Amino acid sequence: MLCRAHPMRVMPLPVIMPMLTMLTTLALMIATGNAWAQSSQCGFITDPDRQAYCRATTGSGASQCGFIRNPDLQARCRAETGGGSSQCGFIRDADLQAECRASTANQGSSGSQSSQCGFIHDPDRQAYCRATTGGNSSQCGFIRNPDLQAMCRAQTGGGASQCGFIRNPDMQAACRAQVGR
Repeated sequence: MLCRAHPMRVMPLPVIMPMLTMLTTLALMIATGNAWAQSSQCGFITDPDRQAYCRATTGSGASQCGFIRNPDLQARCRAETGGGSSQCGFIRDADLQAECRASTANQGSSGSQSSQCGFIHDPDRQAYCRATTGGNSSQCGFIRNPDLQAMCRAQTGGGASQCGFIRNPDMQAACRAQVGR
């Protein structure tokens, strides 16, 4: 004869708490799954400044910007994680400042994103800026650097499969983190 537990028997608290903790953790992981999956790719980036920038811009937020030692990259990080284009003014390099203003133009209320790209002197970076701020992948064809061109194609609709064409491992990991999956 088998003994069965009474259907109305209450489980003891030491048994319930670990189960509730596990279920809560699982629910949080599922709810934040996309950002968590994207920022996990950042762990493959060997440069600590780039890794912190990647984590900040793919879901971990502005708090990660504080780990960046390069002042120009730190200012861009703060701008792109909610600080707005006013943070771009702290960037000393003119091309990087224009890129920052272009990438954050949609956070403000005035100005066209891609119009800022015209202030970038490097032709590859200018084409990349125009493509990624305007969403037009045809601009990617003007980029001579093959890694930057693949990154451009991935971000303008080509998806993560384009990241596989990038030879630089840090850049490839950043691409996968930004594009996702």
